[in-house]
Amino acid sequence: MAEVQSDKYGVSVTLESLQDGQRNVVKAAGEVTARGPQLYIRYEESSQGPQGEAVSVRTTIKISDSELKLIRHGGIQSEQSFAPGRRLPGFYRSPYTQFNLSTETRKLDMVRNGRSLTASWEYDLYVYEELSGQFAISLHIQEEPQS
Repeated sequence: MAEVQSDKYGVSVTLESLQDGQRNVVKAAGEVTARGPQLYIRYEESSQGPQGEAVSVRTTIKISDSELKLIRHGGIQSEQSFAPGRRLPGFYRSPYTQFNLSTETRKLDMVRNGRSLTASWEYDLYVYEELSGQFAISLHIQEEPQS
């Protein structure tokens, strides 16, 4: 069996989410590892905890042909998977709460152009089988020139 070459490079990551008219944008420096047809995008973001404290979260986005998985580790741990027309299980855990969730993806578009990638998806979020919100997410990854 041939060994799969892995390719690593630095990128800038822009993740924009829209829920009920509320827009949230995360911009971060990240790293992409390409293993065959799969991409792993890793970046670190810090968000604010309930007491106003800074919480560091490492995010990994795993992208395959028709599925996208968002995994967070650190102050918040969560996992969400997205595949068009499917409802997939996930979870959310923080020091203050934890719950199971599922995502029902209505739409998922991905365009790879060399080392750049744009993905957009829309989904319904269910917490304990109750509809909790509807989201539209766009992700843009741009290779950073080597200096």
